[in-house]
Amino acid sequence: MFGIEGYEPQWHHSGRALAAAHRARFRTLIGQPLHDAWLMWNMDADRWFADGPVILGFTDANVEITHRKFDECAITWDQVDMQAPLHWLDLRLDWEAGGHPALTHVRGRRLREVNVIERLMTAHWRPTVLHAVELIFQGPARLAIFNALDENGLNDRAEVELPVGRWRRVPIA
Repeated sequence: MFGIEGYEPQWHHSGRALAAAHRARFRTLIGQPLHDAWLMWNMDADRWFADGPVILGFTDANVEITHRKFDECAITWDQVDMQAPLHWLDLRLDWEAGGHPALTHVRGRRLREVNVIERLMTAHWRPTVLHAVELIFQGPARLAIFNALDENGLNDRAEVELPVGRWRRVPIA
């Protein structure tokens, strides 16, 4: 997938299911510093290729987070070999350390907590939409990897209270 050999994400639509699937692994990262982060980079356009996973490098593991469609998110662990070439369509892709201002504010900081953010919907057939994985670091510093409509988005805005009745945080670790 995305031209990454061996990358097999398992997609989730529910924040609770995503949290349950990855809670034990994230708990082992609490207290560890974020050493670096990598983005898939379009070499010809010299910009972030936001369809590919965001890779966060901690002492014990690399965490790969990606979004697709309207509300799907996948988290994988140490699946991406960043030394292997990327082959996807006719794009020249590679991995770029940093590459986004939101990543520079959290690099070197210790992870304090991880949440999934869901948007609460009024439709009975879809009560929630999985929106983001939120990582809170010492400082405090915040990184949100969010669904930007079929690709990833990043922001590092300070933690704010989400509107009551419209958003929910599902704790992971």
